[in-house]
Amino acid sequence: MPAIVLVGAQWGDEGKGKATDLLGSRVDYVVKFNGGNNAGHTIVIDGEKFALHLLPSGILSENCVPIIGNGVVIDLEVLFSEIEALEERGRSAAKLLVSADAHVIPPYNKTLDKVTERFAGSRKIGTTGRGIGPTYADKMNRIGIRIQDLFDEQILRDKVTAALNLKNQVLAKIYNRRAMDVEAVLAELLSYTERLRPMVVNSALVLHQALDEGKTVLLEAGQATMLDVDHGNYPYVTSSSATAGGACTGSGIPPTRIDRVIAVVKAYSTRVGEGPFPTELLHDKGDELRAAGAEFGVTTGRPRRTGWFDAPVARYAARINGVTDFVLTKLDVLTGMPEVPLCVAYEIDGVRHADMPMTQAEFAKAMPIYETFPGWDEDISAARDIEDLPKNARDYISAIETMIGARISVIGVGPGRDQSIVVHDLLG
Repeated sequence: MPAIVLVGAQWGDEGKGKATDLLGSRVDYVVKFNGGNNAGHTIVIDGEKFALHLLPSGILSENCVPIIGNGVVIDLEVLFSEIEALEERGRSAAKLLVSADAHVIPPYNKTLDKVTERFAGSRKIGTTGRGIGPTYADKMNRIGIRIQDLFDEQILRDKVTAALNLKNQVLAKIYNRRAMDVEAVLAELLSYTERLRPMVVNSALVLHQALDEGKTVLLEAGQATMLDVDHGNYPYVTSSSATAGGACTGSGIPPTRIDRVIAVVKAYSTRVGEGPFPTELLHDKGDELRAAGAEFGVTTGRPRRTGWFDAPVARYAARINGVTDFVLTKLDVLTGMPEVPLCVAYEIDGVRHADMPMTQAEFAKAMPIYETFPGWDEDISAARDIEDLPKNARDYISAIETMIGARISVIGVGPGRDQSIVVHDLLG
C-alpha cells in the first residue's frame, strides 16, 4: 500500500486534526513529520473536545499506531503532559512510538526563543516562544540533541556543555540574562529517560516494514504550506518543512511510496502572527467571522486574524504539494452571511495577478480582487450528502473547486467527527 500525505493549504488551523481523525480508523499508522508543540489540532468525538499539540492526531484512533517522526522537535515536558492528560480522560497512548532521530527541545532554547522575539520589537515574526526555531537551528548547526542521546549520559553531557558554552554567552552578553547550569539541564532531560525508553524506535525502518506488509501510512503535517520555511511567506514562517516534500525527509519514507496528497483548506482564511494576509478582515467584520468560527489558537489562545477565501493561495498550495484531494472545512461558519466574497486574483501596482507573485515584497502589497457569491441561511450542520446543502452553498463550493485545480473530496459542516460530507473516498 502507498503512503498518504496530509497538509494544510493556508496558514494553519485549517482542521487537519479532524481530517486525520476521519482517516484514523482506516489507516494503520499516523506519522507527525514536522514541527513541534507550536501548533494544535482540535478533535471533537461524541461532543468531547481534545486539543493535541505534540501528539499525532491518530492517537485517538484505537486501531492506529501513532508515530512522532524524525523531523519533529520534541519538548519532553509537553509530551508527557499530553499523554497524562489523555490517560486521565480514559484514552491510551500505549501505542505511541517516537523516532530515535527526532530532536529534543532543551530548556535553554525555550529561553532563547522568548528573549529573541521580545528584543526583535517591530521585526518580530510572531513565534510561539516554545523553542522550536532555536532547536531547528541547532539541528542545522549540528549541535542539536536527539532522542537517542538521552540514553548515553556522557554523549548528552558533552552536547549540553558544548551548546551552553555558546548559548550562555549569547544570553549574558546580548540579552543580559543569567547563565543556565549544565547540571540542571542534564537533570531535567534525564528525568524523562525511563518513561521514554519503551517508545523509542527506528521509525523509518518501522514504516518501511509496514508499507511492505500492505499497511496504510498517513503522514500528517504540522503548520501549513504558507508557513513552510522554503515555500511560505518568509520570514514569517515556521522553522520546518510543512509541505508534502517535508513528509519524506521528516519520516524516512521516499517519494516513490506516496501516491496521494490531501490538503485541508477552510471555507475562509485565518492567520496567526505577523506577515502579509491579502484578504484580512479588520474591525467588526473580522471580529464577527472570528467569533462565528471560534478562531482562537489551540496552543496559544491568541485570536486569529480572519479573512475571506483566497483562491491564489489554494492554487499555490495545490501546485507546491501536488494535491490530489482537498478537504474543505468550516463551511457551516459562513451560514447566515448575506453574501460571501471569494478572492480570485490580486492587484499589485495596478496589475492583475492570477497567481502568487514571485517576491514577498509584491505579496505584501497585494490587494484582493473578489467575486461575490450569495450566502445562505439554512442550518447545514446535519448535511451528510452534497445534495443536502442549499444551492448557494453548492455554488460556492463549485466555484472554489474550479479555481483551485483539484477536487474537493470532503466538506466539513461542523466540529464533530461525524459532521462531514464525503464526496469522494479519500482512500479510494
